Amino acid sequence: MTLKPLALSILAATLVSACVAPPKQEVKPPIVFTEPELSAPFYALNPFNYDAPPPFEINLQKAAAQPVTKMVVTNPNDPSKSITLDQNKLIVPTVNNNARSLKFAVLAGENEIDITEIDDFLQLVEGKARHYPPRFSERQERRGFEAKLKEVTQQLDTLAANENASFDILMRAFKASVMARNLDLGSVYTTRSLNYAQRILKINQEDAEANFWFGFGLSEGGGHREAIPYLDKAMKAGVQEAYLSAANNYIAMEQKKNAVQTLKNYKIKYPQEAEVADRLIAEIEKQGRWNVWQVIAPRT
Repeated sequence: MTLKPLALSILAATLVSACVAPPKQEVKPPIVFTEPELSAPFYALNPFNYDAPPPFEINLQKAAAQPVTKMVVTNPNDPSKSITLDQNKLIVPTVNNNARSLKFAVLAGENEIDITEIDDFLQLVEGKARHYPPRFSERQERRGFEAKLKEVTQQLDTLAANENASFDILMRAFKASVMARNLDLGSVYTTRSLNYAQRILKINQEDAEANFWFGFGLSEGGGHREAIPYLDKAMKAGVQEAYLSAANNYIAMEQKKNAVQTLKNYKIKYPQEAEVADRLIAEIEKQGRWNVWQVIAPRT
């Protein structure tokens, strides 16, 4: 058999290539997804005192400073093994307690819950959505907060459904519901937040945090006149941000004079905030500011 020159050339090239080792392919490193860092909080993390650390961080510091009673327990992920618990957590009672009763231990006991992760998350949400409107720089970040907040509210609502739910549980369920409302997760959260506030204030009408949250919650939900006595109590109890919420409430009621006077009182009580107060007063009087939390672009 005679092969044509072109066919012979192709056959030769095929034989040569079969004898040569294929080139090594470049091994690409695996793709590793890194969670993006959270953007900075918009609202102050400690509404009681803007110069102090957030309450959650203060509690963590207290927990770390307390003696640790180590415990060896069964590993929940592998019952054949055990793990040693050697770090204090934030523990609160779930029932039958009408006062704040935070304690530090490595493990929650009967009718108690390790509230550490919930408090950590609620602090993050406060920085974004304590007031209305919520402040997020990225839509995806907001969606992540919304999904997690739904989980947390469900857990807290389940605990708070007990008629003997503790003050600590009711307070956290209340705050979570207010922020869920602010994130537009459903009108049901407005109803729940009102219910929780009523239960809390029935236990302790003078609680500063409860009056503050109920006051601005009513105000931002349209109950401006109803909000006044609660915000007044919060201001008298020393909640710094209550002054701003009260001024915001008067702005909504179109009572500019009362809003300005509240900010003047704020400046006297907190002289380190004088520049902020003066700017707000000027913008209320001359630039038509309609919300304390409103972001006004500087004039060019």
